[in-house]
Amino acid sequence: MDPRATIERFLNHLDVERNFSEQSLRAYATDLRQFSEFLDSRGAADLTGVDNLTLRAYLAGMSEANYGRRSIARKLASVRSLFRFLHRRGEITDNPAKMLRTPKLARNLPSFLDENQVTVLLSTPDPASWGGVRDKAILELLYATGLRVSELVKLQLHDLELSRGSLRTLGKGRKERILPLLPAAVDALQAWFKVRQRPPRSRDGAIRAGIQNVFINQRGSALTDRSVRRLIDQYVKQAAINCKVTPHTLRHSFATHLLNHGADLRDVQELLGHAHLATTQVYTHVTTARMLDVYERAHPSAGDKKTA
Repeated sequence: MDPRATIERFLNHLDVERNFSEQSLRAYATDLRQFSEFLDSRGAADLTGVDNLTLRAYLAGMSEANYGRRSIARKLASVRSLFRFLHRRGEITDNPAKMLRTPKLARNLPSFLDENQVTVLLSTPDPASWGGVRDKAILELLYATGLRVSELVKLQLHDLELSRGSLRTLGKGRKERILPLLPAAVDALQAWFKVRQRPPRSRDGAIRAGIQNVFINQRGSALTDRSVRRLIDQYVKQAAINCKVTPHTLRHSFATHLLNHGADLRDVQELLGHAHLATTQVYTHVTTARMLDVYERAHPSAGDKKTA
């Protein structure tokens, strides 16, 4: 079983069948091609010959090369996913990565913006420009729905039902969910559709044939997740928000603000498209941390506790 060909087949599975984002696919590709190079260096030309000792040698090599714990954990997770895929399909009889231990990591709480920061960010795009109208719709939609950026760029025109105030999206594992749209998001999308048909840098002044994506670039082609990340970086600077903000930060903000205002955890799980409630529960740690911070700053006896 040739490692390189098998890895490419696995990456195609993640793309087509699992609907992974462009960024996730790049990370998997980088990690697994590095693993393939490691196997080459050991003369291992067949994945069926890889055993637990081989994987432990790979782990030791990364430690000796001073990789950080988080990088090692990510790379081993990619390798583990590859062998799990092969085992489930019956292409290998034993999974050599099953008992592989990864470095323990401190669990970082997701970063999010407060409600005032979100308000400022959403008001930053220029409503008089083609790009500004589009970007306003993108920011409103990300915050109103908690969409992943990969889901946003794949949205098709037929996925939206503005008259009903809802959209349909396919998340990880091609799991479908229907999301409600806030009036502000509906208004921003309606404004976008008034100008969408006239991309300013398109050669013939029209959208390229066959493009049904909701969001397009100025040349009339589908927008990429990398482009969305760049435009968010641009607006974060304009809004003078002094922290790192990514499209996922808006997703985190969406979930955190819902819980802060009393939303049920299972409802938030459904909106985010999480397969397991434990994934959503991390946001309860965020809200608890926030409440403790407010308590310590506001309670009249909090200062006494610190000086006792």
